[in-house]
Amino acid sequence: MMGLMAMADDDRRNPPHEPDRRPAATGVRERPDAARTADAPVSPPEPGGPAPVASPWMLRLVAVGLVIAALNLRPAISGLGPLLEEIRGGLHMNGAVAGLLTSVPPLCFALFGGLAPRLARRRGPAAVVLAGMVAVTLGLALRPFAGGTGTFLAATALALAGIAVSNVLMPVVVKHWFPDRVGSMTGLYSMALSMGTSAAAAVTVPLTGALGGSWRAGLGAWAVLGVLAVVPWLLITRDRSARGPEPRAEQEAVPEETIEGEARSESEARSEGEARHHEAEAPAAGRHPGSETGSGAPAGTGAPAGTGAPAGSAAPAGKASALRIAKSPTAWWLGVFFGLQASAAYITMGWLPQIFRDAGVSASAAGAMLAVTMGMGIPLSFVLPKMAARMRHQGPLVLALGVCGLVAYAGLWLAPASGAWVWSLVLGVSNCAFPLALTMIGMRSRSSAGVVKLSAFAQSTGYLLSIPGPLLVGSLHDLSGDWRMPLVLMAALMVAQMASGLLAGRDRVIEDGR
Repeated sequence: MMGLMAMADDDRRNPPHEPDRRPAATGVRERPDAARTADAPVSPPEPGGPAPVASPWMLRLVAVGLVIAALNLRPAISGLGPLLEEIRGGLHMNGAVAGLLTSVPPLCFALFGGLAPRLARRRGPAAVVLAGMVAVTLGLALRPFAGGTGTFLAATALALAGIAVSNVLMPVVVKHWFPDRVGSMTGLYSMALSMGTSAAAAVTVPLTGALGGSWRAGLGAWAVLGVLAVVPWLLITRDRSARGPEPRAEQEAVPEETIEGEARSESEARSEGEARHHEAEAPAAGRHPGSETGSGAPAGTGAPAGTGAPAGSAAPAGKASALRIAKSPTAWWLGVFFGLQASAAYITMGWLPQIFRDAGVSASAAGAMLAVTMGMGIPLSFVLPKMAARMRHQGPLVLALGVCGLVAYAGLWLAPASGAWVWSLVLGVSNCAFPLALTMIGMRSRSSAGVVKLSAFAQSTGYLLSIPGPLLVGSLHDLSGDWRMPLVLMAALMVAQMASGLLAGRDRVIEDGR
């Protein structure tokens, strides 16, 4: 880093063969090539000094924090399904309210997930994740003391609000601290997320029995895991490399006129003169040093930027960046795909144990089967992102997961009890569309700030689309008295998920407006 700074100082003192690269005042963007090959991620700047670089121990701490935070992103949801019958009896819920309870997660994710980028820009992603873990802990701790349905839903919503902002910022944290290992780190926290989901499904019923048989104690015990997640993120936020706001999307956005000259690494040398010509014409606030990922690598592998132009000069570019995402078909298809896979996941977590219990399976066995379904994501969530990152088109993976879902639904129709373990396994493979969707989000933008906006857009849009799914499943079950009509709906949603995933998986980035 000191060597790079010295080289930059030499360039400023001896500029006979180089154009003037001073920022802002000249209107010319800096593009030091060395910034693309920096080993360590560049953190947000501090005024009056160079951008701090995360130390190796901090990177290890962030990795630990990612894992523990991911473990907390689903127990508040997956722990409900095995005890839904007892919770309904204890709080006097009817079928409609129980269906609403299964739809609260996507509703909260849609409402609160959109706040994450704004909060991250002001406070930094680490501070927002810390606040999210505190909210999760408080919500889980307060839920057992609910005296009625309203209080229970409010405490659940508090926990889910923390989960929502953390969900959106997980890809951002990965890209910020691990820009050259997006696939493997995405797989790591996705695997931890699956572990937390399956553990809550499998352990909640036995834990309830061990704590006296009260569902309140069984649900409240998961607050301890939330406390463990607060500790590393508290340390991370105190580190110098984690301070400062997240770079704005307009500061990292690639001007459209430079895209053609930077699209492929083999033509980069030939296009350098043209790219510099375009840079001289670009607004000073449109870009800053080190903010490009390098054209030859997959999106999501470039180092995030460390400096930016003055905020006041970035407004026009910010409007253009927001407009590009809103008009990008890829962003919309990602939102639809994310929403449909989320709907399938929450239907599974909320209703699969009840399907098995209605078929004659005990509560503990039904919880164990849900744990198997969620547990399939542990190995696959680590493998799938790596596979997806090496593919130009993720459509084949989308189709494979969708077919597994259709097979599982057919099995639940024909033999829900006798083949329960098989259907749980196959459905677990299908549920791995979540880490695939996260990986696709990281690959559909060239910058970390672009991933912030795309992640928020896709997840907020997707969770809004996923809200009716669990509600409709519960309503159809009440109307028909069995699970055949709900299974038909679930199969139809899976077909739509496959179609949208094929379109979202194409080799495109939102900066191209495609």
